[in-house]
Amino acid sequence: QVQLVESGGGLVQTGGSLRLSCVASGNIKGINTMRWYRQAPGNQRELVAGCTSGGTTTYGASVKGRFTISRDNAKKTVYLQMNSLKPEDTAVYYCNADTLTTQLRYLEVWGQGTLVTVSS
Repeated sequence: QVQLVESGGGLVQTGGSLRLSCVASGNIKGINTMRWYRQAPGNQRELVAGCTSGGTTTYGASVKGRFTISRDNAKKTVYLQMNSLKPEDTAVYYCNADTLTTQLRYLEVWGQGTLVTVSS
């Protein structure tokens, strides 16, 4: 079994910053891409950012230049540094990972989500 646990969400004012963390644990042999998604009320879940095990990153258009994804492979952790936050960034942020288990199964895993609220 593989689990992802997010932390770091909270309430912040417009223009502020937050740093989200997501730690993977369980029967993990390897992790390929780790991603952050978000879902605001009434909206579909959207990709915020992704990072491969080699460090290649991708960003959604709405966060490019403001958010930075990074990861520590040894700690099985991915981070999302969010700067210049806007009210429209308010959402539940979910961690996602493509994992290879010790049973040599490929498994896509989701975290439980962490709420980010940006006040105007």
